[in-house]
Amino acid sequence: MTKNRRNDRRNDGWPELLSVEEAAEFLRLKRSTLDHYRCEGRGPIYRKHGARVFYPKPDLIRWSERNSYASTSERLQKPE
Repeated sequence: MTKNRRNDRRNDGWPELLSVEEAAEFLRLKRSTLDHYRCEGRGPIYRKHGARVFYPKPDLIRWSERNSYASTSERLQKPE
């Protein structure tokens, strides 16, 4: 991931798209874990451009937030 990226949206309004390697680094996962989650349908939303897979950065953040836990026995409830 390049160091000079300052926000999640480019000037044209499209979200920043991260490669599989960049997305794994952003989420602090191994690439193989992210690949496995994608194959099982458990991972973040992704886009395919031909054979290449990209992850919109805002979707990575939302996926991470959905996987929040308060303890080992229950998920963190969203405030209403």
